[in-house]
Amino acid sequence: MNGKERILARLRGESTDSLPLMPITMMYAGDLIGQPYRAYATDYRVLAEGQLRTAERFDFDYVSAISDPAREASDLGAAVEWFDNQPPAIIESRALIADKATLDTLALPDPESPGRMQDRVQAVRLLAERAGTDKIVQGWVEGPCAMASDLRGLNTLMFDLSDDPAFVEALFDYAVRMEVNFAKAQVAMGATLIGVGDAAASLVGPRLYNQYVQPFEKRLISEIQALGVLVELHICGNTRRIVKGMGETGADIIDLDFLTPLSEARAAMTPHQVLLGNIDPVRALRDGTPESVEAALAECYAQAGPAYIVGAGCEIPRGTPQRM
Repeated sequence: MNGKERILARLRGESTDSLPLMPITMMYAGDLIGQPYRAYATDYRVLAEGQLRTAERFDFDYVSAISDPAREASDLGAAVEWFDNQPPAIIESRALIADKATLDTLALPDPESPGRMQDRVQAVRLLAERAGTDKIVQGWVEGPCAMASDLRGLNTLMFDLSDDPAFVEALFDYAVRMEVNFAKAQVAMGATLIGVGDAAASLVGPRLYNQYVQPFEKRLISEIQALGVLVELHICGNTRRIVKGMGETGADIIDLDFLTPLSEARAAMTPHQVLLGNIDPVRALRDGTPESVEAALAECYAQAGPAYIVGAGCEIPRGTPQRM
């Protein structure tokens, strides 16, 4: 059973020869091939090489085009700060939609035109060419809350949710339409799974999440699934208060950060909902021992049950030893 077969079997509820393995690696993958992270995030050939080498080294069941949340915002003209060996950062004080009226002037970017979105599309193409028969190839898009915060500014968006919900819904609608187009371009190049990262959603309470965020996540996931691929939802941070709503989005995989116990997620969702995570990436992995990793994995499996894929709660940190 190869990695692709293993993940697909798990999602169908079938038995597998081992637990599927899908940890997020970004800076770790760049370091593994000796490339500064700026190169990893800007050159699809570097990203693909890092993913392929990392998957081969640790026998992962997938490869991923995830790198940073600034691709779409960059192509729209947002102010982004670059670093030699760290992920780029969107400059919130110079938010692209500081003036709400700007939203009405924004055209949807073309993911096949030169830019950072196209670079990810090309990464998916290369990953599919080199690993698509053996491993799941994961594309990536931002979720509606994350994308809105990238364009409006995180703090401002939090006020908008109370002060101008109609504007927030218009902004979320724009984000969903853009991300469906982005996902479609990646699927056309061979992605068999699309990850949706909606980190900012962990900062809203359950009332605002269920009223505003979750309906747009659900729409985004449904429209991507209509392209014929699987969808994974990942929300960084403590999602304990919104985990039930996450399970109701329809995502094929719910990827949980280490702050949200798998037992609570399982209790809030059906027994068949596939969960991914939530091994503590620092204490159990980077600073751990073989015994702590084994114990953390056993505890995850005990809490999640058979519908489980192995992964850390968010990215594998730099400095995690290859062998303990």
